Amino acid sequence: MKTTISFAGLATLAFTIALGLGGRAADRAITIAGGDVADGTGAPLRRANVRIVNDRIAAVGPNVTPLPGDAVVDAKGLVVAPGFIDIHGITTVVVGPDGSSPWPIGEYLAERRKTPSAVNVAVMVGHATVRRLVMRDDYKRAATDAEILRMATLVEQGMREGAAGLSSGLEYEVGGYAETKELVELAKIAGRFRGIYMTHIRDEADKAFDAIREAIAIGEQARIPVEISHIKLGTVSVWRKAGDAVKLIEAARARGVDVTADAYPYNAWSSTITVLVPDKRYDSPPSVEKALADVGGAQNVLIVRHAAHPEYEFKTLEAVARARGITPVGAFIQIVKDGGASVVCTSMVDEDIRLFYQQPWVMVGSDGGIGVRHPRGAGTFPRVLGRYARDQKWLTMPEAIRKMTSAPAARLYLADRGRIAERMFADLVLFDPATVIDRSTYSDPLTLPAGVEKVFVSGSGTEGAVLQRSRAARAAWYSRRRRAILRHRTASYPTGDRSARRSSGARRPLSRWMPTAAYSRSRGPRRPSSRWIQQARY
Repeated sequence: MKTTISFAGLATLAFTIALGLGGRAADRAITIAGGDVADGTGAPLRRANVRIVNDRIAAVGPNVTPLPGDAVVDAKGLVVAPGFIDIHGITTVVVGPDGSSPWPIGEYLAERRKTPSAVNVAVMVGHATVRRLVMRDDYKRAATDAEILRMATLVEQGMREGAAGLSSGLEYEVGGYAETKELVELAKIAGRFRGIYMTHIRDEADKAFDAIREAIAIGEQARIPVEISHIKLGTVSVWRKAGDAVKLIEAARARGVDVTADAYPYNAWSSTITVLVPDKRYDSPPSVEKALADVGGAQNVLIVRHAAHPEYEFKTLEAVARARGITPVGAFIQIVKDGGASVVCTSMVDEDIRLFYQQPWVMVGSDGGIGVRHPRGAGTFPRVLGRYARDQKWLTMPEAIRKMTSAPAARLYLADRGRIAERMFADLVLFDPATVIDRSTYSDPLTLPAGVEKVFVSGSGTEGAVLQRSRAARAAWYSRRRRAILRHRTASYPTGDRSARRSSGARRPLSRWMPTAAYSRSRGPRRPSSRWIQQARY
């Protein structure tokens, strides 16, 4: 009898697998038999068996048979996919997106190694974190050259201690006051350590196109790969203009700028209520009135957390204003004065979401987390598989899986994750393609998905349960993964495309941080094989 794994179990698989070093289980072997294998590359599903020995995939194919002593998992009627990699969110797999991160990075990762959780962890250096460390409370201005230099020193410290790159949240309070040149200088430091620049761009609404141009400029000038987090067009004036955004990014990619993005499959975002007002004049009635009109009205703003007035929770701003006998503008201003609130705002359209997902360089990311009051935390991956791939045919099932597996693995330089192949880590998810679906809603965001039957994290399986702390979940500190990172540094470029490689920031690193097996002083990082380049496309 099939069982449905709990959401936390799904998160543990799908999003632990993302970035961990993986621990070695006790000597044992498991053969998953009779399933339809989606190998993560986008290739068609094929009937095959998968044999796991300890924490690695030992063999894949139709003629693979269990050996004496193997545990056998019957996967008939199920899809066997690589573990899903959430590049932005669930259970804080990539900690520190949107500009805020733990600090110091080294101490944080040491604690994760000391007391491993059920998930593997990689961490970004948060731009807002280092900005606040340098500027303290005087951050509502452009930084001086001396301050930028001090921030750069902190970014270098974080990268040396094992961060995966630099993140920014330019729509938020601290990061929003930074000038582009500040981001360029800090991104240059991350690029020297083979990091990426992950950005919540400065505006996802009326000025979204200018914000995308800024992200591209930062990548181009700093020579660093750019990941645009949760790409969206979130106000009425830019609805149905995803095609223009795609053209803008495609033009940058064509001239060698390494730009990718991720998106979640919902038409509503979740953030603080102040994000609604881009000019940050939260007590200005005209500014607030325009902000509410831009998202289609106060009826589209759902309050999901408000410490001062918990009775407002799961009511729209319009409903709160009506109950209090004031205007929605007045209610907004008062909520901000009372400490602010978390909101879910319905302000995107499916046409744009669909077009973004149909781009090969857009991955699936949740921007969610355990306990977050938005259905994306519990439903992102099952929703893409069930609603958008199976039911609405936005994508093929193999392509949807690629966006959750080998594409983010390539983006994060994880050479041994994201595909079902020999010697890869045995991170796998078994789901029923006929029943997989999200069930979380805006009013009940923690409802568990259906159709996920079994998961494996570094060869350890769980069924209908939550993985507890284990050695299979460790901190993915990049200083221990340099060889794999460098071998696949240029996985998104055709062999011989040196101009693209140069523009992406593939410059010589400090030699003390690079293993000699993966780095040649005369030739730079080794290039991956053409086979990997083809499989890891995005």
